[in-house]
Amino acid sequence: MDHVCTQHRFYGESMPFGNDSYKSADTLGYLTSTQALADFAILITSLKQNLSVPDAPVVVFGGSYGGMLASWFRLKYPHVAMGAVASSAPILQFDDITPWSSFYDAVSQDFKSESLNCFNVIKSVWDVMNARGSNATGLLELSKTFRACKTVQYVASLSDWMWTAFTYTAMTDYPTPADFLENLPAYPVKEMCKIIDAFPAGADVVDKAFAAASLYYNYSGDQKCFKVEGGDDPHGLNGWGWQACTEMIMPMNVSSESMFPPSGFSYEERSEGCFDSYGVRPRDHWITTEYGGTKIYQVLKRFGSNIIFSNGMRDPWSRGGVLRNISLSIVALVTEEGAHHLDFRAATKEDPDWVVEQRRQEVEIIKGWIDQYNQDIAERSP
Repeated sequence: MDHVCTQHRFYGESMPFGNDSYKSADTLGYLTSTQALADFAILITSLKQNLSVPDAPVVVFGGSYGGMLASWFRLKYPHVAMGAVASSAPILQFDDITPWSSFYDAVSQDFKSESLNCFNVIKSVWDVMNARGSNATGLLELSKTFRACKTVQYVASLSDWMWTAFTYTAMTDYPTPADFLENLPAYPVKEMCKIIDAFPAGADVVDKAFAAASLYYNYSGDQKCFKVEGGDDPHGLNGWGWQACTEMIMPMNVSSESMFPPSGFSYEERSEGCFDSYGVRPRDHWITTEYGGTKIYQVLKRFGSNIIFSNGMRDPWSRGGVLRNISLSIVALVTEEGAHHLDFRAATKEDPDWVVEQRRQEVEIIKGWIDQYNQDIAERSP
């Protein structure tokens, strides 16, 4: 079977302006979700025409941001795709639809559910680091603890390093070993907490948190030191920075119940930061204007169809997803132990039964869509 591979514009090798694609807002202005969806619509219709299969049923799939695109594609181009499977798609993480603290509350709950001690150690480490970072002796101690490749000058870099580790580990808390973002063992949140809990009483809290965070960056054990300041873009997220400063404005703050330091969110501060970085200001409420989201259960029940929203509650992004059925054909498949678009990962012999069942349900639902579609095509034929 022939395969056609395509990429979202401005990601991977799909650079519309070559090396100048990221040069300025004039070129980056073509990096939008709406134009990306139009690209996919043109591709699909062209393929069907070239293959002489104008009535072939099309189902679109996507996870994370791709899941958002899949659901929006079904709503915006129902004549092109007759169904969509949107995994870990936080289409309700905009405006005030979802509580702003929900993401980091969910990350914290993942760790707290494994070990209260683990949660408390991580919750306390930020204040300890800040206190040590206020004097030269403390900075030197932090440098030794983190085995940095060069002298640590900014406590913020260390905080970001650890914050990323704990957040991404919660997202990828898969029941089997995986290398989606980094090489990690099965149930990495549990493994991080085991590391923290194994320390003797009275051990330094920064040492505990560092050892746990190292699991994310160095589970393979081949790293001799860690670069905690700056770095490259190993996951290709440069384009997302632009999108997060133009249309994808997902407000988030950190509550006092979280294991992270409390913080707020300000549209005004986001606007100033984006203007400093890109010379543009966000369209704060564009996504809900373009695709909807407010009162989605009532709205989609009236006109939508054939969408599967799948979420795992170990994934902090699930809190901004569709978590209950909207209609008979707009279905929410939710697993308590699932992580970020787990259902889209390759099947393994170690997959737990609930993952296997979730995928089986998805296949069964899609088959039903296709059967109905083909029936409708046959009935309209002369």
